[in-house]
Amino acid sequence: MSVEAFRRAEKFPLWLLAEDIRSGYNTGALFRLADAFRICGLGLCGYTPAPPHREVLKTALGAVESVFWRRFSCVREAIEVLRGELSALQVVALEQTDRSVSLLEWRVPAPSVMLVLIVGNEVEGVSEEALALSPQHVHIPMWGTKRSHNVSAASAIALWEIIRQWCTAYRDWLPEDLRMV
Repeated sequence: MSVEAFRRAEKFPLWLLAEDIRSGYNTGALFRLADAFRICGLGLCGYTPAPPHREVLKTALGAVESVFWRRFSCVREAIEVLRGELSALQVVALEQTDRSVSLLEWRVPAPSVMLVLIVGNEVEGVSEEALALSPQHVHIPMWGTKRSHNVSAASAIALWEIIRQWCTAYRDWLPEDLRMV
């Protein structure tokens, strides 16, 4: 698909908000994921590196040209702006908290609602402020000795599960070219 065709194509109703990501390489990987999963947008919040940052461009491999992205001062601003532009949205934080639900048990909202998924800093995770703005928290179950994934790996796992659920539960709602085979 060309960049022009990608920009015109229907997208999955999802915004990924990257909060205070330290690494340009991780940000570039998030651009690639946003392109691969054909989501509506990528919000770069706080001090998350943005194009034309060298590391972002190197890792994104051109996805900065296809993906719709915006810079926000913080997650609060991003949510306020999106709420003002969209009729319905559901905010979810990808973070292990005392009230988070396993990604295996969580059910995505109907695709008629824009899903806003917040991912956080490589060391600190999603901030307390962003968690407070998120009615739902989901986590990736882990069975080894480590309790976290790299932000781009965690985002890939979450995006895959969200898209899988939409393509299974709402198959008839989705445009033909967004249905999984």
